[in-house]
Amino acid sequence: MEELWPPPSREVAEAIRSLCQRLLTDMDAMVDALARPSLVAQNDPALLADASLVEEDRELNRSDLVQWLTANVQHPGRRVEPYVGPRTTEYINDLVSRGIAPDFAGAWRVALGIGWRRWLEECVATCADPGLLVGVLDVSAQSLVQYALDSVAALRQAGLSAAMGNTDAEGIAMIQLIAGGAPMAEDFAEGRLRYRMGRWHMGLVLWTDSPHRAGALEEAIAALRSSAGDRSALVARASATSRWIWLSGEAVPDLHHVEKALATTDEVRAAVGRPGRGLDGFRSSHQDALAAQALVIRLGSDRRFTAYGDVELIDALTKDRAGARRFVINTLGPLAEADTTLRQALLTYVQCGFSTTRAAAGLYAHRNTVERRVSRANELSSVKVEDNPTHVAAALLVLDIAPDIVTSTPS
Repeated sequence: MEELWPPPSREVAEAIRSLCQRLLTDMDAMVDALARPSLVAQNDPALLADASLVEEDRELNRSDLVQWLTANVQHPGRRVEPYVGPRTTEYINDLVSRGIAPDFAGAWRVALGIGWRRWLEECVATCADPGLLVGVLDVSAQSLVQYALDSVAALRQAGLSAAMGNTDAEGIAMIQLIAGGAPMAEDFAEGRLRYRMGRWHMGLVLWTDSPHRAGALEEAIAALRSSAGDRSALVARASATSRWIWLSGEAVPDLHHVEKALATTDEVRAAVGRPGRGLDGFRSSHQDALAAQALVIRLGSDRRFTAYGDVELIDALTKDRAGARRFVINTLGPLAEADTTLRQALLTYVQCGFSTTRAAAGLYAHRNTVERRVSRANELSSVKVEDNPTHVAAALLVLDIAPDIVTSTPS
């Protein structure tokens, strides 16, 4: 690439190299600081609503940071060429196929402001010589700003290339119109998607944590199709790491049958919406599945199968992770960090209508054992189950989904 400013002095170059090496060891914290603000600045609700795309956007932030820092370790203070690798290319292709047009320039403005503040702090803490500090800031400012401009241009070019080669955009656009609530006749939607709408639907989101495991998605989809019987299945690529699926039939799809079919693939996770009928059911079940996926990712849960009907209350409670953590601690007190068998016994007891006999059957334990565990758990809990069973059960469910929410550092 054409160099647009003079190379730095040896002293300035060494200072920049040292700073970048140190920041590379703190990559997770830097990505955490940048990811959410830059995502919001892209100003696209469809992007914000899809947890898989949010993860891909976060990975793009990481890739951009690593590219600039490593380039400045090798060639301090020089112009850095953006790297649009295969994962970024797939991400851009997915955005284009779904009609999502993020404001990359706005995202870069926000990220640049946050990143520059962190860079200033490191420079001031390291460069005791005022002359050296000025030299480092002068050169690095030019490099960072130019990198942002070049990166936005590269992303726009990738988007244009994707738009020219995309053949699935019409089907994805139709699905998104339906899912977004656009008024539409059932027969029109059926004709475009070749999928019957006037039946019961169950929406699913399947995803993996890495694009390198994307092949497992196709195995899971094949397992679903083979077990579907006379049900129809509609599959749409949502991103490099996720698929949207709808199963439909004259009767309500069996949730346990779906879970069993997906149990054959270890690397794929699933979120499932509540069944619904017709276009409205198609839409609402899909929105449920997206919400369940977002909940699992937001809480850092390792659950492989999550039905939204089981976690709807937890979703409402945990929109703010720090608030959810406070709720669990305030409700359960010492029980939050006690033996999991105590918490499971108390939760099952509440879910079984305060029946020790039913709880014992569900836990495959002796009735006396369950009674002792429930009694001990209730002693440890700050809020007693007889005083507020709803709060206790909700807090226990949060812990069941995200066991580390109490021990992790609040954000």
